[in-house]
Amino acid sequence: MALQLPLSQIGNISTLDPRTLTVQPWEKSLLDEITRAIINANLGLNPQNNGEVIIISVPVLTEERRKDLVKRARAEGENAKVSLRTQRKDANDMVKSLKDEGLSEDAVKNAELDVQNLTNSYSTKVDELVSVKEEDIMKV
Repeated sequence: MALQLPLSQIGNISTLDPRTLTVQPWEKSLLDEITRAIINANLGLNPQNNGEVIIISVPVLTEERRKDLVKRARAEGENAKVSLRTQRKDANDMVKSLKDEGLSEDAVKNAELDVQNLTNSYSTKVDELVSVKEEDIMKV
């Protein structure tokens, strides 16, 4: 599997106009790989490689495309919440291991409650961010 890097780390990204991006990699040998990666990202973009730069025309968002982007935003939000739950489980496991080392039952319960409160707080924040992004995407 090839190493995945942000485009900004392997080249310059600029805008020609509000609907056109250009990517100029620092190494010309990366042009084809970048073009394939943009196509494989399934973002609805059609990059054109002219041998020097990659030109990407960003299409006008249709209602259908906006709904698709909202679905993607929700999926990313759900992925973030899954990560939060994983971190919660790891933190609770660590607290339980401290109990085995002599931490009092009250301290364990308080720590687990703190972890749950943090998880709830960040989960709510993720929901709020996704909601704001949905509104932003659906604006015409």
